[in-house]
Amino acid sequence: KCTAASSFKTRTPHTFTSAAMGKVHGSLARAGKVRGQCPKVEKQDKKKLPTGRALKRLKYNRRFVNVVVGFGKKRGPNTNS
Repeated sequence: KCTAASSFKTRTPHTFTSAAMGKVHGSLARAGKVRGQCPKVEKQDKKKLPTGRALKRLKYNRRFVNVVVGFGKKRGPNTNS
């Protein structure tokens, strides 16, 4: 009778080389390079979003009432153009 535990003991241990393991894209010495060289910009104060019923009303008006029908591809809600 062969169980999983007994067959595991009889196997030879596998040796993993660097080719079998996952690779890191780029060297870790350059990690965070772009974020480190960007200037720090303080967060701006924003107006508080409504909650509950008022938020549902705001979403409904944005999605269905104030739609601009134009030619071309439909723009997503997070586009800046």
